Amino acid sequence: MTSITKGLFALQDEAYRDFHAKLIPTVPKEQIIGVRMPDVRKYAKQVAKSTDVKAFLQELPHAYYEENNLHGALLSLLYRDVEELLDEVERFLPYVDNWATCDMLSPKAFRKNLPLVYGHIRQWLVSPHPYTVRFGIVTLRGDYLEDAFEPEMPELVAHIRSDHYYINMAVAWYFSEALVKQYDAVIPYLQKPILDVWTHNKAIQKALESYRIETTVKEYLKTLKR
Repeated sequence: MTSITKGLFALQDEAYRDFHAKLIPTVPKEQIIGVRMPDVRKYAKQVAKSTDVKAFLQELPHAYYEENNLHGALLSLLYRDVEELLDEVERFLPYVDNWATCDMLSPKAFRKNLPLVYGHIRQWLVSPHPYTVRFGIVTLRGDYLEDAFEPEMPELVAHIRSDHYYINMAVAWYFSEALVKQYDAVIPYLQKPILDVWTHNKAIQKALESYRIETTVKEYLKTLKR
């Protein structure tokens, strides 16, 4: 066990591990140390200054869930150049095995060159690896629903077909958020049977739960359920 991993165990909360393990069923409980995400991010700032950090980032796959979360946090801290960061993200994505690690990987440096990142997103959306697909969707939702939005983006997301729960949930999440920020562009995707039934209804459900959508719009969305 490396000194970096020992540092994670020093932050262990076993009660939290038992609780959190239920939220990430794709990860065996014995691979979860039990470290809260704020503590992982704080620890990452320490590790980023250590001489062992480069070796840690090369050690893939990691043995523990929190090592993956630490890896993701370190990528955001260490790589300011977008092309270098993308290379490291591409190397890491095949080892992501759960929704939580996938969703916490949101490098601020991506926003420095959204057109370049978008080229990678298009490839991620057609990956055979489910959490790479989810990462592409989540990145579109986080960084491309305002000034960088293009009409083809919801089209790409809408035509993803998968039996994977966490991909379909990400698609639903994308459309529920897009209804807030790009209503006119995305409402046609719910007016026509483009999404599969489960994802269509889940997108509407999440929109109905939003505090940012007006009541009149919510009443209309209810009529679109399938």
